[in-house]
This record gives sequence, structure tokens and C-alpha cells, in this order.
Amino acid sequence: MDVRSIYLGITCPMANEADNCVSFVRSLLNQCERFPFRKLRLFVVIDRASTDGTRALLEDEARTEPRLEVVWAPENRCVVDAYVCGYRAALAAGCDWILEIDAGFSHDPADAPQFFETMLQGYDCVFGTRFGRGGRCEEASFKRRFVSRAGTVLTNLLLGTRLTDMTSGYELFTRDALKMVLARGIRSRAHFFQTEIKVFCRRLKCAEVPITYSFPSPRLSSAAVLEALGRLAGLFCERLAGVL
Repeated sequence: MDVRSIYLGITCPMANEADNCVSFVRSLLNQCERFPFRKLRLFVVIDRASTDGTRALLEDEARTEPRLEVVWAPENRCVVDAYVCGYRAALAAGCDWILEIDAGFSHDPADAPQFFETMLQGYDCVFGTRFGRGGRCEEASFKRRFVSRAGTVLTNLLLGTRLTDMTSGYELFTRDALKMVLARGIRSRAHFFQTEIKVFCRRLKCAEVPITYSFPSPRLSSAAVLEALGRLAGLFCERLAGVL
């Protein structure tokens, strides 16, 4: 596979990132331009959850940075809607590979090149891992680490997956892999959607690369944990019924 034939799309939801949104965009694009992609475009999804001027700052940046597209999505109702909106924007643009990354430097742009290097070996998906060899999770509470690790163990046990980190974001898909995920339908409305995606991809050719995760998102609510357990149980029942 020749990277010069690849149109890379990057999707990144942002909300209330005025302090570092521009520096993040520039850092990420600088890392990606180390590879001679045929075309490169960053789709930043903004919705009504962002109230601090992030949108205006990015729209100003886009006037001089043609690789940046600000996607205004006021219809979004939850974080999953923001991610799916970004996926659909990248697919509609004709992207061959789609990289998903979180804003605010919680995901390190410097980790992006290893996703591309690995994907060039012929994989369908490359997932970031905080818990595999070389991965790190910084500034996270014990509860957050426990929930993430427990989620990985339970999912692997119940659904037959084999990844070392089933709950993280930061991932790269081929166009066909992402289209398959969206066709299956992401039913989770909270953070479990990242696990749901990995479950859908379990029969594809997948790899993991180590990432550093910093500045975890706000407190993980009991409702989100209960939603995750309910969706996990639902997927387990689908597996037993032979429809997963």
C-alpha cells in the first residue's frame, strides 16, 4: 500500500477548548504531514455544548488553513452524536482512512504517526491502548483506571474480543471498516460506544499501538456505567443468539 494514494480524514469533536484548540490543530496537522498523503483533512465537530468561543477561533484558523473544516452540528444530543457526525463527514468527503482523536491534548498528536505506520502493514483498524506494552494513562483517578480495566476484562470474557484496551478512543479505520460499524448501528449513548465499535470490528484485521492518555474527562457518572453494563449485557445476549 502506498501512502501517497491515501486520503486521510481526521475526526475530532471539540467543546470548550478555547485555551488550546488552535495549538492542538496545528500540532496534529504537523504530525500527519510527515506522511505524504494524497490528501489530508481535519474535521472538527462543534455543537451547542461548546460555549466558550472555540468555534469562532477554529473558523478563523480555517480561513488560513485549508486542511481544517469546522463542522457545526447543533442537532447533536450527546457525545456519541458528535463522533458519528465526524465519521459521516469524513466518509462523505471520500476519505480512505479515518483517524479519530480526542481534543485538548488528552490524546497526544505525537502518537499519530505510529497509527499510519501500522495501518500500512495491511490492517483494517488500529486501536490505541493505554494498558498494552508502552501505553500510559496519566492523571486519572483509581476509579477511572479500575472502570476502564474492568470494562476491558469483562468485554473480552463475555464477547470473545482480545484487545488490551477495549474502552479507549484514538483509533484509525479504513473506509470499509468504518462503514461497516455505522451500518451495524452504534446504540450506546455514552462512552461505551468506543467498546461497541471494537466489538463490531473483532473479526477484522486489527492491531493495537501504545498511546499516552492524559487529562481524563469529567467524572464518570453512575448512569454512564449502568448504561455500559446494560449494553454489554445486550451484546452478550446477541452473541449467544448468534446474531453478533
